[in-house]
Amino acid sequence: MRSVFSPLSAALAFLLFVGAVSADSPYQFFTWNVTYGTIYPLGVPQMGILINGQFPGPDIHSVTNGNLIIDVINSLDEPFLISWNGVQQRRNSYEDGVFGTTCPIPPGQNFTYILQVKDQIGSFFYFPSLAMHKASGGFGGIRIFSRPLIPVPFDDPAGDYTVLIGDWYKANHTALKAVLDGGNMLPFPDGILINGRAGGSTFNIQQGKTYRLRISNVGLVNSLNFRIQGHTMVLVEVEGTHTLQTTYSSLDVHVGQSYSVLVTADQPALDYTIVVNSRFTSPVLASTGILRYSNSAGAAPGPLPGGPTVQVDWSLNQARSIRTNLTASGPRPNPQGSYHYGLINTTRTIRLANSAGLVNGKQRYAVNSVSFVAPDTPMKVADYFKINGVFRVGSIQDYPTGGDIYLDTSVMGADYRTFIEIVFENSENIIQSWHLDGYSFFVVGMDGGQWSPASRNGYNLRDAVSRSTTQVYPNSWTAIYIPLDNVGMWNLRSEYWARQYLGQQLYMRVYTTSTSLRDEYPVPKNAILCGRASGRRTRPL
Repeated sequence: MRSVFSPLSAALAFLLFVGAVSADSPYQFFTWNVTYGTIYPLGVPQMGILINGQFPGPDIHSVTNGNLIIDVINSLDEPFLISWNGVQQRRNSYEDGVFGTTCPIPPGQNFTYILQVKDQIGSFFYFPSLAMHKASGGFGGIRIFSRPLIPVPFDDPAGDYTVLIGDWYKANHTALKAVLDGGNMLPFPDGILINGRAGGSTFNIQQGKTYRLRISNVGLVNSLNFRIQGHTMVLVEVEGTHTLQTTYSSLDVHVGQSYSVLVTADQPALDYTIVVNSRFTSPVLASTGILRYSNSAGAAPGPLPGGPTVQVDWSLNQARSIRTNLTASGPRPNPQGSYHYGLINTTRTIRLANSAGLVNGKQRYAVNSVSFVAPDTPMKVADYFKINGVFRVGSIQDYPTGGDIYLDTSVMGADYRTFIEIVFENSENIIQSWHLDGYSFFVVGMDGGQWSPASRNGYNLRDAVSRSTTQVYPNSWTAIYIPLDNVGMWNLRSEYWARQYLGQQLYMRVYTTSTSLRDEYPVPKNAILCGRASGRRTRPL
């Protein structure tokens, strides 16, 4: 039976208890019915996951500090959760929608997410976080616009498009999960989609006008390169940070990442081909779309635009060129450069090394030799109710141990309001992509070889881009700085989804002894309780 706790009552409970939203803050209400449906993205029928009958799912358009009340009805035959890639869930990790924080929505029931996009702007996406659901759909774009009167460092575009790109399998999520549960690796993907189609996605434009494309890689494995025949792209925003407005002929978008570019219709009125291809793979997968002028005379002549395929140095140099626009306002009127992160001393260095291997004869993936296994109760819920034995803070070390892979529920403790350094070390011949929920971090350095303290001499301590997902190139390292200003239980994961599923993730418990609502909200009144928390009461209104 469906829960009778409605979106409206959820919103009222939130307002009455927390009192955290001002009278002029907007509210948006959504009802999403999640179902199976037959889709044909690669020309063959397969079972997809639809939201209100749509694949991909509907876009969310919000404004800084806006409140999103999203009632998700699970009409599947299995538990389901949605997570919000890049939305920071300030003081409210219960709403993050990953298993470490949120009990899954049982089949035939609903859960109302209550989100505030506090102090954020930019381009993000949502996706289903459990099992391999992401391989069947359930994802969509998120746009957070600046508030009125907050300056934006470019003119309003004539149009604004969500562009969801990603690799895709013809097999559905249940078949892929069975492969992984059997202890095997996934095969190479079958194709690449642009907005749910392997070819033919069309973006209509008018000559002489400028358009914004919000490009997100919602795929499972591969970094992708994006380019448009006869056109350049001006990068303006990366995961909530306005960037220096650098012009690119093509752009590498790694798994889980989001970019905003401006494209000006300054060519003869024709149909121009959009090309997306896989990076660092053999063979190279590719897909195409169409940039169509309103008075198009037909297809543009000439070859399709070429792009990089296996060149790591090309991608590394491009990544280093992406920097913060220090004079632009972010979600607040003050310039983004007013936060001088490079002048703050770090209090802790954490080195995280990814690895792959067998455990009990089955394929697993690990961080610092620990391969994550989910407990029977979300850690954040167990933390709130003080349920012992669910997890242990400190179950993963701050540095690589070099030992064999073993299974554990890896939770790393961290103190609220500290400023830390994390170094991702990748000694494998793959490209990694790491995402941290609840935060944006400064990508201060990346290079080939082994990281050492001397590597800090090359850090960018002035205008490094602040984002929530960063790549680590093969046999390379990437360093980030993070101000830990958001209390909660936050998922740090590989966006290489099979690796995440088989253990390449951990949780960071950012903790304070304070019980003030200024630091963290309590468990939601409408929270689903599962595992060892079943039968308990959330809290009085």
